[in-house]
Amino acid sequence: MQKTTKNLLVLLVSSSLVACAATQQTQTQAAKDSRQTVPKVVEARPALASTGDKITLEQIMADPDWIGREPQNPFWSLDSRSVRYERKREASPIQDLWQTSADQSGNGEKIALASLHQADNAQRVFNQDYSRAAWVFEGNLFIRDLASGKVTQLSRGNASVSQPMFLLDGRLVYQSNNSFVAIDPDSGLTRQLASWKFAEAPKALEEPKDYLAKKQLELIEYVGKERADRKARFEHNQALKAQNASLAPEPFYLPKDFRTVQASLSPDGSKIVLAIEKDEPVRDDQDIMPNYIGEDGRIKTENVRAMVVDAKPRGQELWLLDLDKGVQSKLGYESLPGYNEDVLAEVKQENARARGEKYEVNRLPREIGLITDWYWTESAIKWHGQGQQVAIMLKAWDNKDRWIATVDFRKPALVSQHRLHDKAWINYRFNSFGWLNKSETLYFLSEQSGYAQLYRKEPGAKELALTYGDYEVDKLTLTRDDSHIYFRANIKHPGIYEIYRVNLQSGNIEALTDLGGDNEYVLSPDESKLLLTHSEVTMPPELYVQDADIGAKPVKITDTVSEAFKAMPWVAPKVVPVPSSHTDKPIYAKVYLPEDYQQGEPRKAVIFNHGAGYLQNSHLGWSGYFREFMFHSMLVQQGYVVMDMDYRASAGYGRDWRTAIYRQMGTPEIQDLQDGVNWLGANAHVNQDRVCTYGGSYGGFMTFMALFTTPDLFQCGAALRPVTDWAYYNLPYTSNILNTPTVDDIAYKRSSPIYYAEGLDKPLLINAPMVDNNVFFVDVVRLVQRLIELEKTDFETAIYPVESHGFRQPSSWLDEYRRIYKLFEENLN
Repeated sequence: MQKTTKNLLVLLVSSSLVACAATQQTQTQAAKDSRQTVPKVVEARPALASTGDKITLEQIMADPDWIGREPQNPFWSLDSRSVRYERKREASPIQDLWQTSADQSGNGEKIALASLHQADNAQRVFNQDYSRAAWVFEGNLFIRDLASGKVTQLSRGNASVSQPMFLLDGRLVYQSNNSFVAIDPDSGLTRQLASWKFAEAPKALEEPKDYLAKKQLELIEYVGKERADRKARFEHNQALKAQNASLAPEPFYLPKDFRTVQASLSPDGSKIVLAIEKDEPVRDDQDIMPNYIGEDGRIKTENVRAMVVDAKPRGQELWLLDLDKGVQSKLGYESLPGYNEDVLAEVKQENARARGEKYEVNRLPREIGLITDWYWTESAIKWHGQGQQVAIMLKAWDNKDRWIATVDFRKPALVSQHRLHDKAWINYRFNSFGWLNKSETLYFLSEQSGYAQLYRKEPGAKELALTYGDYEVDKLTLTRDDSHIYFRANIKHPGIYEIYRVNLQSGNIEALTDLGGDNEYVLSPDESKLLLTHSEVTMPPELYVQDADIGAKPVKITDTVSEAFKAMPWVAPKVVPVPSSHTDKPIYAKVYLPEDYQQGEPRKAVIFNHGAGYLQNSHLGWSGYFREFMFHSMLVQQGYVVMDMDYRASAGYGRDWRTAIYRQMGTPEIQDLQDGVNWLGANAHVNQDRVCTYGGSYGGFMTFMALFTTPDLFQCGAALRPVTDWAYYNLPYTSNILNTPTVDDIAYKRSSPIYYAEGLDKPLLINAPMVDNNVFFVDVVRLVQRLIELEKTDFETAIYPVESHGFRQPSSWLDEYRRIYKLFEENLN
């Protein structure tokens, strides 16, 4: 291993690896070959010339406004001439909207509050010929004529307005609670197209409910007459609504005690696909936490999410509402392959054996519904532009299957078009899908090859890969003429994200950027330019504009980073491939090295563990862990070596890397940390007996697991806002990886640090925010009590009474990192 790593060469960020290839096969093979060669070290670009100032904790942990308030959520103006972006107001939580020219540098100007309704339209929609655009601002609906530039406000008030869209006939439609409303932009006529209620359909008369009621009708003439009059009025009203087009149509009546999950109207206004679920609370009255620092000086009870241990299976129902015929039909899931498979049978059998019981495989229908989770914001219902076809993305509650289905409107019934099955769990990050504009052809992302790749598919036929290789594809944009799909990918290197497009006719993949680092993009409305958000390890994001063409040069249009930040002597880490003892893939890691690290006595070192588990931090762009980047630079100034690993479970490296932790969180990751420590000893002149570790959230969990299960690996550790027992965490994240506690008790015991606390024999710092609505404070409370009962003495706890999961107060950040730094100094010197 030492020989291999010593021979690693610095990889110079070259021009595009795939642009201008002759065929798709040539393109993809070149990209694949480039990733199958011996991995190289990648050098981050050094920081700008610095003044040589000493880096201090007080500066690092100050309000981050001092760094520069970078542009966020950028988008194009409707005419493709200007760029708009949000920027935090200095010393304030307010986000202002700014506008700057797309063809010159300069941060531009803040848009006045009085004009925001015309400018804040990032989520706009266009009509068929792109002559009009519409958007919602502060709950009100606006439309703009793109030729004249005239903006018209179509609603003003408290009515619910969401999901604006243009129908094929030019009318503008929006959803208002459980209804769709259409507006004619020319006449201003507003008409309710459809509505639905969760109740029994009204009847003219109810049948007599018992003996006395029946006799009352027989004996009392007045009662009979009133009943007949009521029936006549009801039938008259029904006939009036059916025959008079000026009235709103009758509502559709759906099962009682349900609620709307998502509704989608076809572009021709003839059909609605509706997902509904039982109207049950998602949390219990006992899902609370105390807030000790309230404005009134009293303890306040905060409502919080439910825990995975309390989760109960829940699915959704799909309904098709035919507006022309007034007919509603339930769409069953029986046509989906695997809809009743017992996909967890092996897991259930293993747990049953551990209890001395026997489990019989069942074939009961699984709980299924739309993908509507917080981490995926697209609609799971996609109509073709002409409204004659619809695609629906569905998932199983057990997280093992994702389906794309269309609808046979003649039956009506779902028709399965694609099934993605994973014995571990489906990665719901890569779910973009849709229809081509000019043909009934689907495109979608899938991890079926082991990496997120782009596919196209004619309904009923087999899918065709448009991209393939050991890299991740995401952020899709289809052009209006169906010529290209733009995307973001890490083809060059796992830690470098550039912008590409694939030609849908030839299959050629073209690289459009060659900036290195990390890049996001927005295609302009006229599809001629790219708005880029570019960042590097030592430089926060800035905006660039370039032509949407091969070889085009990007032009920087913002400069928001402060001179104070630029002047600091930040350390540019190397991204190195650490050989793994357990897989055939390397573990990519950032390594921060002092200039003279090979001189003198072997160095002390720190390994940082990023949070979230499924997150990538050893990339060449600016990190959300910017405070940690600055802290690591400070440590390097003082002679430390620092490593930041993308351990197994991290994003950016494909399905197998992601799912290595299935049912065993804390095992592969700690194995990777062991390889990291060995690499530091062999290649970075580090004394392996002088290494500590730290991290927050998932990184705090890893700190626990490392100190509890491999006590000789590190000399100390700091666990920040840490998970100690996964049964207390949330459903969407935890059940993906560990199933649920009632199903897979083995996985929860195997993966929860509290079960290994007896292994602690090195100094441990536990930092815990008390009003954390993500990882509850009770996690730390229970572990501390466990350590007390085990008579452990080498730990201390710091609590932060006003902080949630992400600290906000600079004083809290400073206190936390002073304690971490003190821990390192006391145990590594």
